[in-house]
Amino acid sequence: EGKTTCSLCSRLRRGVLYRVAGELGATKIALGHHRDDILQTLFLNLFFGGRMKSMPPKLLSEDGRHVVIRPLAYVPEREIDRYARAREFPIIPCKLCGSQDNLQRVAVKRMLAEWEREFPGRTETIFSAMRNVATSHLADPASFDFAGLEQRRASSVSDSDAGSDAEPWEER
Repeated sequence: EGKTTCSLCSRLRRGVLYRVAGELGATKIALGHHRDDILQTLFLNLFFGGRMKSMPPKLLSEDGRHVVIRPLAYVPEREIDRYARAREFPIIPCKLCGSQDNLQRVAVKRMLAEWEREFPGRTETIFSAMRNVATSHLADPASFDFAGLEQRRASSVSDSDAGSDAEPWEER
C-alpha cells in the first residue's frame, strides 16, 4: 500500500528483454534512457537508497552475457521530445508510470526542472560531474584505498623531485 510498481515493472521488462535477446543470440541490448532519466536515477538512489549510483551509458549485465547500451544517454529529454514531435512519431504513454500516487521520480523530475529554471545549465553541470568523479574525494573505501594512503604518500614523497611543492595527489 502506498508504493509504486515501477521497480517490479522494470525488473519484469528487463527479464523479458534478456530472455528474448538470449533466444535470438543477441549480445547487445539497447535501451532508450536519456540524460534526464540518468540524472533522476542518480538523485533517487542518493535520496532513497543511500547510494551514489545511476545508469551508465554502457554496462555489462550481471551474468556477463549481454552489453546494455543507452544510445540516448547524453541527450536531454526535451530534445528527444522536440525531435519526436517534428517527425510525428507516435508517443505511447505508460499508464502506470507517472500516474501513481507517491511516485518519487516525478518529484525528482520536478526538482531538476525547477533548478534548471532558476539556474540554467545546472542539469548539464550535474551530468558533467557524473563524468568527472574523484573517488578519492568521496568516502567509499571500496572505490579508494584510504587505508593505504600513508604508504602511497611515503613512496610518492621519496619518488618526487626535491624542489617540487606539489601535493602527492595532485597532477603534475
